[in-house]
Amino acid sequence: MRILVQRVSEARVSVAGEVIGEIGAGLLILVCAMQADDKANAEKLAEKVAKLRIFRDADDKMNLSLKDTEGAALVISQFTLAADTTRGNRPGFSAAAAPEKGERLYEHFSDHLRKQGVFVANGRFGADMDVQLVNQGPVTVWIEG
Repeated sequence: MRILVQRVSEARVSVAGEVIGEIGAGLLILVCAMQADDKANAEKLAEKVAKLRIFRDADDKMNLSLKDTEGAALVISQFTLAADTTRGNRPGFSAAAAPEKGERLYEHFSDHLRKQGVFVANGRFGADMDVQLVNQGPVTVWIEG
């Protein structure tokens, strides 16, 4: 799986003008399942994200995790993270998992993140979404696994 994690002070996702997911302080997580991924990949990344120490402590060091801060997560499916731009100017997405598999792994990632004690809001898989965020820091981290 490939995920892009952004530390946010707030984030929301809308479909057709209706807000379907919203959080305050925490993480916006863009998730892409790849062809070779399985549930173990989703679980490993969910556990990593819950423990990723990118929040500031009392000494202003990035030393706290989402679990430590009791922050929330807004999880959005993002197949374009599979983009291959090595040939020409039009990205290819053939490395992404098929939609049915991608949706199952996206949901499994979200469910496993909840099992880590994190409040999780979601986008709508496969929908045309508008995502708004205030990236805090800014802090943005790319993770594969």
